[in-house]
Amino acid sequence: MTDGQPAMAEDLIHDRNAGIARLLEIMRRLRDPETGCPWDLAQDFDTIAPCTIEEAYEVADAIARKDWPDLEGELGDLLLQTVYHAAMGEEAGHFSFDTVVQAISDKMVARHPHVFGDASRDKSVAQQSADWEAIKAAERAGKAQKGTLTGVAIGLPALLRALKLQKRAARVGFDWPSTSEVLDKIVEEAGELVEAKDQLSQAEVEEEYGDLLFVMANLGRHLGLDPEAALRAANAKFTRRFEAVEARLAARGKTPSQSDLAEMDALWETVKKAERD
Repeated sequence: MTDGQPAMAEDLIHDRNAGIARLLEIMRRLRDPETGCPWDLAQDFDTIAPCTIEEAYEVADAIARKDWPDLEGELGDLLLQTVYHAAMGEEAGHFSFDTVVQAISDKMVARHPHVFGDASRDKSVAQQSADWEAIKAAERAGKAQKGTLTGVAIGLPALLRALKLQKRAARVGFDWPSTSEVLDKIVEEAGELVEAKDQLSQAEVEEEYGDLLFVMANLGRHLGLDPEAALRAANAKFTRRFEAVEARLAARGKTPSQSDLAEMDALWETVKKAERD
């Protein structure tokens, strides 16, 4: 490095208009073995991966709340995760930020022949989605990923992975023909869970419970619903209503721990009715 390069790098770090080049230089400095941050130097792919997942969820949360200023910040946090992994990849000789950008750019061009090639754009969204999946299947075949379920990431949230596994299986005909069969299976699995609760070990009860959750995810797919989004909405509704119950208790000079189920349940019904009116 020449004498002028450190000064140029320092200028880049403090140049608010330098875009991605500035962020890449900041990460390089953080990971510098001699002058970097001890915490950042101690990190590796395994320790950063949970942060990446958390940041993705925080992006989704900001979108759900329609908090656009917060979303701007969360997208920056998520971008930092890509830069972080790319920096570690470059240090280990696996890849670099430039090759990551090149790979995703090549993938997007290849998967949109109707935009960047000669294929027709005169198709429905459903047809375009089918084409996208066909291209992905061809890519998997080119990578010797022969199994139907190969490539469904193990690290996905369990509910989302269940949905993806079911979609993959359905493409090759392994699926119930209608929603009624799924509902019948839910009744069956619920009955097995009730039976397991009293007769089987905790591990066996957990297995039956997992089977029921898996079929519930399948029901969402058959209904054209995203189970993850539906559960997020249910979580938000529960949070909103319980906080309203707490507020009504506070107006009575009480906390939930100073109340009882009967009182809180009555307030819950009041909150529900108020939402409907």
